[in-house]
Amino acid sequence: MPVQKVWIYFHRNFDPLYQNRILNRFENAGLETILYKGELHSFPGIIMFDSIDPILNGILLHNTEVSMGRILAIAIDKSMLTNNISWQLLNAGASDVLTWQDSDDFVQNILKRIKRWETIDGIVQSPLVQNNLIGESVKWKCLLQQIVEIAYYTDASVLITGETGTGKELVARLIHSLDQREKKGDLVIVDCTTIVPELSGSEFFGHERGAYTGAIQSRDGAFALANNGTLFLDEVGELPLHLQAELMRVIQEGTYKRVGSNVWQNTKFRLICATNKNLTRELKDGHFRHDFYYRIAGYNCNLLPLRERTEDILSLVKFFLNQQNNNSEPFEVDECLRAYLIMRDYPGNIRDLKQLVSRIMYRHVGKGPITIGDIPEDERPHFEEKRSQWCDQTFESCIRKALLCGVKLKEIGKIAENIAIGITEKETNGNLRHAAEKLGVTNRTLQLRRANSKENHFHKN
Repeated sequence: MPVQKVWIYFHRNFDPLYQNRILNRFENAGLETILYKGELHSFPGIIMFDSIDPILNGILLHNTEVSMGRILAIAIDKSMLTNNISWQLLNAGASDVLTWQDSDDFVQNILKRIKRWETIDGIVQSPLVQNNLIGESVKWKCLLQQIVEIAYYTDASVLITGETGTGKELVARLIHSLDQREKKGDLVIVDCTTIVPELSGSEFFGHERGAYTGAIQSRDGAFALANNGTLFLDEVGELPLHLQAELMRVIQEGTYKRVGSNVWQNTKFRLICATNKNLTRELKDGHFRHDFYYRIAGYNCNLLPLRERTEDILSLVKFFLNQQNNNSEPFEVDECLRAYLIMRDYPGNIRDLKQLVSRIMYRHVGKGPITIGDIPEDERPHFEEKRSQWCDQTFESCIRKALLCGVKLKEIGKIAENIAIGITEKETNGNLRHAAEKLGVTNRTLQLRRANSKENHFHKN
């Protein structure tokens, strides 16, 4: 059996003998322990602490925001873990906050968590995920980890929300593929926008021959076809209230009757629903049933719009270019075009970006780099627009909101700088020199800013 790796950081005053005793506990359980010395690791970490201070919070923030590493924060003494402290550590990036117990059972439970995390990360990095759900940003990777865990380790119903073009059907297909049920059936897709009210009973429940005019033969509905498999209700927010009520019994009890039949049928399926509507608002407005909602939303998965994961735009562009590439050599995108692709708005999200890449490639000729001349004329920004594209109405709205809240100019500037530093650190995977070059500052300036940011975060929490 492979040995799991874990890095360990002992915060503050630990007796060397006690420290070695803890390390031996972990190593005897099958964990390869590596003492943390400030470097980033791709595998999980454990922080053992006997006090809370900005340094501890800073280590949590840096490792989780830049490397996406999962970290267990373990207190030596239970008395130091107030509710406030526990939530503070969780908000700083800890996966969980525990109290040390010097027992084999406690260490074995930690080992089980780490094994699960390793399995999840292996799936996230597998071709099944990487070739379908593209992105390297921390937000996207964290979301994929959650999706994989729910799909692989549970049979929970899943509600996928998000704007059009964010990849809801791809996520549904991934969940079905990762489902570990034995003798798993098919994925059955029902587009709720195309259901005719008069025929909805037949669509879902099926019908017997002669059940209504035109029913010349019996037919299985979605519930029968999805038996032992997965039923995906796409755009579930379009279902009328009466049909939501009719579907409730089947989802809850797994029984139904065909139209025109008195015989109860059994069905068992995993339910996945998707919608681009705000169901919270629909519930308040009375357009969606509360009881139906709580039966379909065993797990809520909200897919981010592309504007909230701009770090993934170039990865997606590369993927779409490779799809269209018949040559062995990959296409090269020049710097000016890369900047345009990052700054452009994508109302249709990933689908919009894919279409734009296709339109650019229709114009591209030869094996040379793809340049701004390949952008269709109707897609090209005016010079005035291009110069101020990054400083748009959203940016102005944030500044206006800050001023209305009484935030002064100096603080606005400091916050903007800290956000820029955080973004750049993520894009450069924590490489201080590369981040400093990109920001146009010295390494020393960046080190001081990072320290001040961690100090401020600790005091706010």
